[in-house]
Amino acid sequence: MGWNTLDDIAMAGKVVLARVDINVPMEGATVTDTTRIDKIRPTVEDIIARGGKVVLLAHFDRPKGKVVPEMSLSRILPSLEASLGRKVVFGADCIGEVAAEAIAKAGPAEVVLLENTRFHPGEEKNDPELAKAMAALGDIYVNDAFSAAHRAHASTEGLAHLLPHAAGRLMEAELKALEAALGTPARPVMAVVGGAKVSTKLELLGNLVSRVDHLAIGGGMANTFLLAQGLEVGTSLAERDMAGTAAEIIEKAKAAGCSIHLPVDVVVAREFKAGAASEIVVASACPADAMILDAGPETVARLTAVMGQCATLIWNGPLGAFEIPPFDMATNAAAAEAARLTRAGRLVSVAGGGDTVAALNGAGAAEDFTFISTAGGAFLEWMEGKDLPGVKALMG
Repeated sequence: MGWNTLDDIAMAGKVVLARVDINVPMEGATVTDTTRIDKIRPTVEDIIARGGKVVLLAHFDRPKGKVVPEMSLSRILPSLEASLGRKVVFGADCIGEVAAEAIAKAGPAEVVLLENTRFHPGEEKNDPELAKAMAALGDIYVNDAFSAAHRAHASTEGLAHLLPHAAGRLMEAELKALEAALGTPARPVMAVVGGAKVSTKLELLGNLVSRVDHLAIGGGMANTFLLAQGLEVGTSLAERDMAGTAAEIIEKAKAAGCSIHLPVDVVVAREFKAGAASEIVVASACPADAMILDAGPETVARLTAVMGQCATLIWNGPLGAFEIPPFDMATNAAAAEAARLTRAGRLVSVAGGGDTVAALNGAGAAEDFTFISTAGGAFLEWMEGKDLPGVKALMG
């Protein structure tokens, strides 16, 4: 794999600086979703079980190199202690004497949380002096923040060059899942890519057509591909100026031996609201005064049939306007089949991206997928074939 895990480094009696992502949503003083906090628990527990002292490094919001009290990590202390079931000692800085005192104060079964790394302007600039100041606090560096691995910051990239390092359990799970999906996958491989605009996923599509056997395109971006094939899409969301680019992607896919799957029937409506009157038409017959808001049942049947012939599935983006029923039908039906095939042991299914996670949760399918990445930008950049600085640094 090229990177160490927690199993590869002796931690007894060592101070372990663990970079985590606990940038959680809040309303007032209350954390509204503790998912990211809950996901760091395996790494924290493992380090403590191995005799290490856990010191958490993390960012919160975007203070842009200034101390912003309402962006202090001290605000999440109650939720962090509740999730970990341990006392958490807070250090009001992530470097210097204040941080060192917090680390010294913590008992062997306690956790240390240091203040927002982004309060220092050198964090996002990957300032080597800031990285050295952080490194001076510990003996080992563990990166468990895959969701921040696409950023070359002092705490995500710089630190890895200064201390013995390893991937945390969440990072390890992400990297193994991604390797199984696109690194050395079982074939055939199918990718489902949805979303509003082709322009935001050009690099993604360009990389995938040379890496997968089947590429299914849904959401608003499918409308641009339909335009590229000479079909009219009425008042649908579409990037008419990108039709030529879509045609180029289709040609590139043909040259690479990748089959592109576009909607053959669509769900159309005259207004975009819940319960709006809708009808199913063939993709070539969208009325001039209607908009395409979902893929139709024949499209879903074809996609799930292809899915059933594949060994690996990568999913990014919904097939329709899933937020508003009944335009969630295609996404829900395809997700349910992916979940069924995964449960049956016939499919390795990996999904990621904000809308994707929400859509699969809404479909009740997320729990059955092999792996769901909550990493957002890092997941997308990995799908685009880019090196992620935080991951690359762990390889050294």
